[in-house]
Amino acid sequence: MRYRYYICDVFTETRFGGNQLAVLPEAEGLSDRQMQQIAREFNFSESTFVFPGRTGSDRTVRIFTPTQEVPFAGHPNIGTSFVLAADGAFGSIEESITIAFDEKAGPVPITIRRRADGGLWTELSAPQPLDLGPAAPVEAVANALSLPAAEIVTGNHPPEVASVGLPFLMVELRSRAALQSARINLEGFEALRAQGLIPDVHLYVRSSDEFDLRARMFAPFDGVPEDPATGSANCALAGLLAHLDERPEGVFQWRIAQGVEIGRPSILEATAEKRGGAVVQTRIGGASVLIAEGVIELD
Repeated sequence: MRYRYYICDVFTETRFGGNQLAVLPEAEGLSDRQMQQIAREFNFSESTFVFPGRTGSDRTVRIFTPTQEVPFAGHPNIGTSFVLAADGAFGSIEESITIAFDEKAGPVPITIRRRADGGLWTELSAPQPLDLGPAAPVEAVANALSLPAAEIVTGNHPPEVASVGLPFLMVELRSRAALQSARINLEGFEALRAQGLIPDVHLYVRSSDEFDLRARMFAPFDGVPEDPATGSANCALAGLLAHLDERPEGVFQWRIAQGVEIGRPSILEATAEKRGGAVVQTRIGGASVLIAEGVIELD
């Protein structure tokens, strides 16, 4: 059997920036084992496998890291919708269309827009509402990140778990220097996991330059020591920050930089909507660039 694949860079307008993604647009016939093997072969943070949609969805999408299947992730949805649209799967797109992917976390609505320069820009709505989990001890988090505990900001929120379909431990840092200095301490990450805490850690600092936030994400137990652009984490972060905002209503937006420290700069546009004091929707969007295409031969 021959399976087409595409490789694209997500959350960037520049080749060899952003987050790499492999997409198999016609994955019917592949077993779970084969999909995991292919994801391990590409060894990107995620690879996606596209199947015909079920009732109410345009496609069914399964997402694999090099080590496991995950129920939802941000850049795989952005990149997969971009690849399918660029390949003509949704016909001609003059202005914008909205599609839906069926995933393990639930339906994921995605808007695909044609930009003025002719390129495509895609934005997903998170499949689940904001869910806040337990807080983590500051000293334990600092140890996992090889940072002094004083570099972790707790005035706005403690290090705590947040999810809109995939959970992350959210950690606010005091400075960009601290963000740049953070390093994985595996023993510290193992200690977090032993306490039942999510060992996928999303760090961020508030910024006052061309970006509102700068972020990094470490997930060493998922085969992803550092992710260049994490849509699901930044979508959850937008929800958390909107939740913490004292204003009961409004649309809140952030321009986020990630991947700078590992040479794959990414730009993510996050949005959260709040009504009656509650976060009702979170979205993440960005551009993508096609890098390569080919065929995988399977016996």
